[in-house]
Amino acid sequence: MMIDGSVFAGGKLCCCCTALWLLTFTVLSLSQALRNGEELSFASYYGDHMVLQQAPEQAVLWGYGTGDSVLILTLTGELKSQNKAAYVKNGIWRVTLDPVEAGGPYNVTVAQEGNFSAQVTLTDVLFGDVWLCGGQSNMAFTVSQLINATEELAMAARFPHVRIFMAALVQSNTELSDLSGAEVLWSVPTPDLLGGRPFTHFSAVCWLFGRYLQQNLSYPVGLVESCWGGTPVEAWSSRRALQKCGLAAGEDRFPVPHTKMPSFGGSWENSVLWNAMIHPLLNMTIKGAIWYQGEENTNYNLHLYNCTFPAMIDDWRMSFHEGSGGQTAMDFPFGFVQISTYQKNSESEAYPDLRWHQTADYGFAPNPRMKKTFMAVAMDLPDENSPSGSIHPRYKHDVALRLTLGARAMAYGEKNVSFQGPFPAKIWLDQDLINITYNQPVSVSLSQDIFEICYAKKQEFCGSPFAWAYAPIVYREEKSILLSVNWTDMVAAVRYAWRDWPCGLKTCPVYSADHVLPAPPFIVYRWP
Repeated sequence: MMIDGSVFAGGKLCCCCTALWLLTFTVLSLSQALRNGEELSFASYYGDHMVLQQAPEQAVLWGYGTGDSVLILTLTGELKSQNKAAYVKNGIWRVTLDPVEAGGPYNVTVAQEGNFSAQVTLTDVLFGDVWLCGGQSNMAFTVSQLINATEELAMAARFPHVRIFMAALVQSNTELSDLSGAEVLWSVPTPDLLGGRPFTHFSAVCWLFGRYLQQNLSYPVGLVESCWGGTPVEAWSSRRALQKCGLAAGEDRFPVPHTKMPSFGGSWENSVLWNAMIHPLLNMTIKGAIWYQGEENTNYNLHLYNCTFPAMIDDWRMSFHEGSGGQTAMDFPFGFVQISTYQKNSESEAYPDLRWHQTADYGFAPNPRMKKTFMAVAMDLPDENSPSGSIHPRYKHDVALRLTLGARAMAYGEKNVSFQGPFPAKIWLDQDLINITYNQPVSVSLSQDIFEICYAKKQEFCGSPFAWAYAPIVYREEKSILLSVNWTDMVAAVRYAWRDWPCGLKTCPVYSADHVLPAPPFIVYRWP
């Protein structure tokens, strides 16, 4: 392991695209890290009340010590105990525990022997599944901002086995080995910790996802939040991942565009949040990750997102696998939210384009490019009256529920769990109609304008918005719908819900048969 200092920013901004606040922060530099090594300690993101990854994976613990000391790490609990010896090398010690089944509580004690004898104990440690929650402001959106915040906060005490941790907001131009601090240390949830000021305390999507999972699993769940509002995917990606998408190392500064979209102002650099808020976590053993981000990339590198996002997932998976000594799965499950809505009646195609690129242009997940992923469609959850702006809808319960269904299917292998909305299995012309047959039974409401057809002699002409015309739904069956066509020989493409704000709250025209999962947007061309 290597401690690396040189931090880029000493101040920090809140996880919000609509508000700006400053918090002075003393950053962990190289010299400070070495000074920490003079005393025995755990790394910054271990603490009382934490959750460690359960069997069959093995949890990794590490921290700081003195000289070349020998230390003993002891895990003690009612049902099981174990001892592990380790050496301090260059001020760092590291231990990989034997597998521990879900449960607890345990105490974890590390004792340093010799001339620098010392002892540190962590209490109330549970074993379960650890999930990382990342992204921008819709992930940072706090529980107190939910549509039913009072009710949700009052339930906090009922879930003592869902534990929360939140990384502090820090940028760095080099890869750090430890977090520079925590906004919320490992904690048993309380209304104060889950609530707090908007965008500054614990994530609503992360909390609800963990709560729903824990109710289903009946064992502990640990939630690690690391997110920052108004951030593009490039800031969360390593230089190695970005180079795979043609973003050279020198192309690492970009201004936040002057648009109507709320933003921080100033500029970001590539990889600064990967360096400071993801790279330090790599030694952790985790079960999986969920991600809610993309709005900022409607303004920057939009048409590279079909590369940068899958490349980031690949790189995180490889890096966590290597950092944990092979304990985190090389293909750990990764869930993401397909972004919701922003501007009603907008003619811009940036949002539908970004939604499409979030799936590597397949339209659904998992897919051949993004294996073992799962997606929560959110375009049917607009919130015109959100106090935080329409870009921040308050209906995060639906988002978290859809993510949880995906996790149950993809991460836990539950059979017969429906987690994908309907997607076309076959589309064909039938005289003056287009028949769209879905991969599952559908619930359909008649619509005049949710489907569009591109009338053109060549596919490239479909790039013009004037080439598209509405195609009304004229008939529906169990798994199929029929669209009316004006000029059969001119049909070049068909698309669904290709707008920033395609429908009202939970009123899109196509859902799963039980009306739980909306069909995602799609675009299909007649010719390859």
